[in-house]
Amino acid sequence: MITAVTSRRPVHRDITILMVTRLLRASAFGFGGVLLAFHLRSRALSATEIGAGFAIGVAAAALSGLLAAIASGRFGRRRTLAAIGLLMALCGLDLAVATQPWLLMLAGLTGMMGIAGTDQGPFLVVEQAVLAQTATAGGRNRAFARYSLTGAIGGAAGGLAAGTSGGAARSAAFFVVFALLGIATAILPFFLTSAVESDADAPVFGRIRPLVGLTALFALDSLGGGLVANAVVAYWLQVRFGATPLVIGVSFAIMSIVTAASFLLAGRLADRIGLINTMVATHLPGNLLLLLVPLAPSLGWTLGLLIARSAVNSMDQPARQAYVVSIVKPNERSGALAITGTLRGLVGSVGPLITGLAIQSASLGLPFFAAGTAKSLYDIGLYLGYRNRRGDDETWQKAKVDD
Repeated sequence: MITAVTSRRPVHRDITILMVTRLLRASAFGFGGVLLAFHLRSRALSATEIGAGFAIGVAAAALSGLLAAIASGRFGRRRTLAAIGLLMALCGLDLAVATQPWLLMLAGLTGMMGIAGTDQGPFLVVEQAVLAQTATAGGRNRAFARYSLTGAIGGAAGGLAAGTSGGAARSAAFFVVFALLGIATAILPFFLTSAVESDADAPVFGRIRPLVGLTALFALDSLGGGLVANAVVAYWLQVRFGATPLVIGVSFAIMSIVTAASFLLAGRLADRIGLINTMVATHLPGNLLLLLVPLAPSLGWTLGLLIARSAVNSMDQPARQAYVVSIVKPNERSGALAITGTLRGLVGSVGPLITGLAIQSASLGLPFFAAGTAKSLYDIGLYLGYRNRRGDDETWQKAKVDD
């Protein structure tokens, strides 16, 4: 079993490949999150059908994460990552050429539609386990912050590209690029060293009990997140204010850049005040801003609130990922991420469907009010339930200080 890394050079190479892969993939999901609703609408899908398609995509991403954890334990992490890259390529080709609604729904079944504008799905389950294995205990928080930073930069680049795409008229060409980036994502894992693999005989899924309460709270947060996923917000901005792809793309790119800047602080903040405190102190203000979004009188004010929210809302992301992998055994990290991610995704998949129905019935503010409330309750529950439960890396830090 691989319990320690004996050479810095393979570690540096593996982390570099991991970051490059995520940068490419995140750029694809970045422009996909902006263009997806425009593209599906151009294919004559109704708001309800678009919401249902988004729901399928989010649910499939969650379930594929569970399958990825199982596959990584049986076939290896590199092969599993390559197979997921091929699914991404198939999704892009489907979206590029399909015109019938049922064929477009098949794209959602791959779990690779990138509804949230980021690659939340099976990639993360495997890659985060690799990252936790290659990073030292003391550097884990910052490693996860850099991983999130890379995704945010890629998402920003994708959003800017989508803003200059010309909207639905050229969206099919962008999804061909999406497919090509999926192929690149399938090839790059084969350049990783064998150090990223786990013990083939070690169980991927360990004790579930410590994760039950945490997973339930994550699911509540995900329900709120699904209501206001990037692709859904893009559709809402289009319907309510007539926002163009250029305005939405540039705005989402700015949000990604602001989010990326926040990740630079997230790892150091977690080192200073702890993972749970970081998650709550940064996430709760963002949820309060979310409640104000439907009250904004104009597109400018709305985008301003969304950009302000992006400065703090995602700082909990690397802290959450680092926390999950730090409370389980090394061989159980993929399984733990899959368990928490699957329920998060399945519950979150309800959000786009609700939002699609709300937009169809002109109840435009409902998704934001519901999302802000659900996500705030998650923050309160997380603090009350887990503020005294440290991750292993936090225990290591405390021991180092005591010494």
